[in-house]
Amino acid sequence: MGYVIWHKPTCSTSRFVLGALREAGVEVEVRDYVRDPPDADEIRRMLELLGTGPRGLLRRKGTPYDELGLGDPALSDQALVAAMTAHPLLIERPVVLGPKGAMLCRPKERVFEMLAS
Repeated sequence: MGYVIWHKPTCSTSRFVLGALREAGVEVEVRDYVRDPPDADEIRRMLELLGTGPRGLLRRKGTPYDELGLGDPALSDQALVAAMTAHPLLIERPVVLGPKGAMLCRPKERVFEMLAS
């Protein structure tokens, strides 16, 4: 199995991680997750692989996070996943799925941990 990156081409961190994967010579499938957003089931599966809840994958900067009131601690995981499904910009990036698991590569240097494992 190769690698899959949930990528946003305009994000410098995402471009760095994609470049590092390619430079390492691994096979990588690039998924522009804003143009081809994951559905709720895919997000839940990724959260499980990452070992985190939805708040661990929520992006705040440059997203409708505040307008949607997503900081409210009373919101359920289901509501947060629904928000990410409706507004894929809310998904933090880049997320990389590899042969040995998944990782949110923030900071960007985390990609090297993934490649070394």
